Amino acid sequence: MKTAGAKRQRLMAAAAQVVHQQGVERTTIADIAHTADVPAGNVYYYFKTKDDLIAAALAEHSRQLAVITGELDRRPDPRERLKSLVDGWVGQRDLAARFGCPTGTLAAELDKRAEGGLDAEAGNVIRLLLDWVERQFREMGLPEPDGLALTLVGAYQGMSLLTNALRDPEIMAREGARLIGWLDSL
Repeated sequence: MKTAGAKRQRLMAAAAQVVHQQGVERTTIADIAHTADVPAGNVYYYFKTKDDLIAAALAEHSRQLAVITGELDRRPDPRERLKSLVDGWVGQRDLAARFGCPTGTLAAELDKRAEGGLDAEAGNVIRLLLDWVERQFREMGLPEPDGLALTLVGAYQGMSLLTNALRDPEIMAREGARLIGWLDSL
C-alpha cells in the first residue's frame, strides 16, 4: 500500500506541475503519467477523469502551501514570516515569468470553464493563503488584518501576473522589495 500512496502522490505532484506549465486544456492524462513516471493506464486506478486530476493538482497546491506556511510558522515573529513568504515568492520569479502563479493562473483558467466547480476549489486554495496571511497581521496587532492580507496577496498575484505577461522576472524582484519595505513600515 505504501507504493500505491507514493504513486498517487507522484501523480498529484505531476498534475500540479504539468497543469501549471501547460494549462488545463492542453494537459493530457498521458502528460501527467509521463511526468510522474507512471504508465498512462495506471492513472485511471487513482483518478477516473481529467477533472479528478485537476482536483488532485489543487490538493497538491494546498499541501505545498501547508508545508511552506508550516515552515514559516517556526519563525517567532509574524512580520519575519511574512517577509520570508515574500522572499519565497521572489525566489520563484523565473518560474513566474514563464508560467505565472501556479494557483492564480489555474483559478483564472478554471473560472472560464462552464462545468465542474473546480474554480471554487481553486479559490479555496487562495483562501488558505489569505487566512494564513491574515493571522500574521492579526498576531502583529494591526487593525483590519483581513484588508492587509488582501493587499499583500493581491500584490503578489499582480506582480506574478505582470512578471508572466511581460516575461520579466525583475518585476517580481522589484515589487517583492517594495512589499518587504511596506511590511517593515507597518
